[in-house]
This record gives sequence, C-alpha cells and structure tokens, in this order.
Amino acid sequence: MAAPSDIGQREFGSTDWSMVRQLDGPGAELALARLCEQYWQPLYAYVRTKVRDVHKAQDLTQSFFAHVVAKDSLRKAAPERGRFRSFVLVSLKNFMANDFAAENAQRRGGNFRHVPLDFDDGDQHFSRVAADSMTPDRVFERAWTLTLLDRVSERLQSEHEAAGELDRFEALKQALVPAVRGATYDEIAETLQVTPAGARQAASRLRKRYRELLRLEVGRTLEDNDDIEDEIRQMFASLG
Repeated sequence: MAAPSDIGQREFGSTDWSMVRQLDGPGAELALARLCEQYWQPLYAYVRTKVRDVHKAQDLTQSFFAHVVAKDSLRKAAPERGRFRSFVLVSLKNFMANDFAAENAQRRGGNFRHVPLDFDDGDQHFSRVAADSMTPDRVFERAWTLTLLDRVSERLQSEHEAAGELDRFEALKQALVPAVRGATYDEIAETLQVTPAGARQAASRLRKRYRELLRLEVGRTLEDNDDIEDEIRQMFASLG
C-alpha cells in the first residue's frame, strides 16, 4: 500500500464514499491509502485514550490497519449504514474487543503487512485534542474535526502559495480566528502595507474562501450534500 505521505494533492472531486466504491476496482490501493491517511490519526487518538501505554497504542493501531488491509474490511462500508467515520470507529472497537490478540500473534509470526504511519505526528495531534475529562468517543470526534480543519487550512495555504501570495496568507491567517482584536488588523495592515479597512476586507475574503473550502471538504465525507450544514454544526460542537 502506498504511504500516506506519498499520496500527493487531494482532489475535491473524490469523496470518501467514491473511494470506498473504488476499493473493488483498479484504483483500490490508492483509494485505501487515501482513506487510511484521512482517518488514522482520529483512530489513533481513540486508541491512545483507551490504552495508556504509548507503544502498545501504536502497536494496536498498526495492527488494526494491517487487519483492514488484509481483510479488505472497508469494502463493507455503505452510506445507508451511517457516517463512514462511524463505520471505521466501530470497526476499530470490534477489532480491539475481538481480534487484537489473534492479530498480534499473527504479526509476531511474520504474517503481517506493515502500513506506514507517522506516530510522531500522531502523538502531536493527540496532544492537541485529548483531555482527561473526555470520553474516548469524544476524543475521536474532536480529533476527526481537527484533522479535517487542518486539511482545509492546508488547501487554503496551497492556493495562496500557487498564486505567489504565501506571505499574504501568513499575515492574514490569524484573522481566521472568529474574534480578532482591532489592533490585529492594524498589524496586518502594516505588514501588507494597506489601510486597516483594506486589511479587514482582505480578512473577510479569506474567511469566505475558508468557509467555501470547509463545505467542500465536509461534502467529501458525505453521500448527501444536504447534510453539510448539520455536519459542520456537529463538528464545531465537538470542539466545545
């Protein structure tokens, strides 16, 4: 299976469900790699909450994805069964409850397909989302939301970089925070050499584009785009 880091730029034309359907075709390996890339960190965050030993959590997560690859289990997902992320979380729970011991024995015996996961990055992501008072399910939802928001920010940054406006993006990105003090606009204006009013207008355009990309990215996880607004509300509720 291709490493997540080798996948390259995502296309907004493909959705999680279209990638699930590709698991039965010639693009199965790439589709599986993309799905694993998008969901492994939230799943790892869930495992870290359930398994306090970091190395055991890493081992279990690695074993789960090897299980997914070996069993082609993601092909069983279907929109009528609910959100795809709910399907993969239930799959992980079932694996932890029933299959981990058997998979570990198989791995020790050498019948194990390694799936490359960057656990240093995963641990940093976990440290952003977890709190002792959170249930594992809430940690998963919060981690999934932040993973998706990171993808939106990366896409927005890439657009500005492609347009030769990376410095402009760096100056404006702090304005994506909902409540920005007036003094911040003065600082942005000084950096961009525009008026404070011009800085506010530029920030407003950036937020608008961010919202557009957010809707596109959320839409990729759904079968029905009519659910986008409800999904976004649930996402931000998970951050509360």
